[in-house]
Amino acid sequence: MYSLNLKQKRIMAIVGIIVLVLIIIYFYNSKLENPQLEDDILVEENQTNSNLGNKTEEKDLIIIHITGAVKMPGIVKLEEGARIEDAINKAGGLTEDADISKVNLAYVLEDGVKIKIPSNSDIGDLGENIIINGSGDNILEDFENSSDNNILNINKATEQELEDLPGIGPSLASKIIEYRNKNGKFSSVEDIKNVNGIGESKFEIIKEKLCAK
Repeated sequence: MYSLNLKQKRIMAIVGIIVLVLIIIYFYNSKLENPQLEDDILVEENQTNSNLGNKTEEKDLIIIHITGAVKMPGIVKLEEGARIEDAINKAGGLTEDADISKVNLAYVLEDGVKIKIPSNSDIGDLGENIIINGSGDNILEDFENSSDNNILNINKATEQELEDLPGIGPSLASKIIEYRNKNGKFSSVEDIKNVNGIGESKFEIIKEKLCAK
């Protein structure tokens, strides 16, 4: 069997080293000729990871119609779980005459609702709810007769609501409605004493529960 002598082994080792060096030089030169190749691969990987992360964090959008005392009324798109305050900010913020004293800014909105932000000039006159859903059904209480304060607007109250006042039965409630229809709105709570049957003593009982807007 043929065997290599020491000199031949050295020559083969040198040749192997030379080949290895040439391979290294080849790949090094390839990188110099196209320096963006590695960077592009890294950028593409980062973008892919970023897109995957964004898809995971993305929330569904809801569409809201906001009107009233905001700077840019109209349709706004918000993330699911947004609140009335978010819708106001998206609509450019409040106008100078906005009145949010009875608006729950923390109310969580649903897709397709309409928000009406009241102003100082229309509180007590519109008789509209702040929010209605897509089908037009009221989903919040009238801001005039909010259950937070239990104050009844005698210019808007129904006969049944008046009957629920202490000392006011069906007969007096009917007289109040009749007086209002004949003479127009009450300019003050005290004007209710003009209704036949409501004297000073009865007025003292109910006056804290009434307002005239």
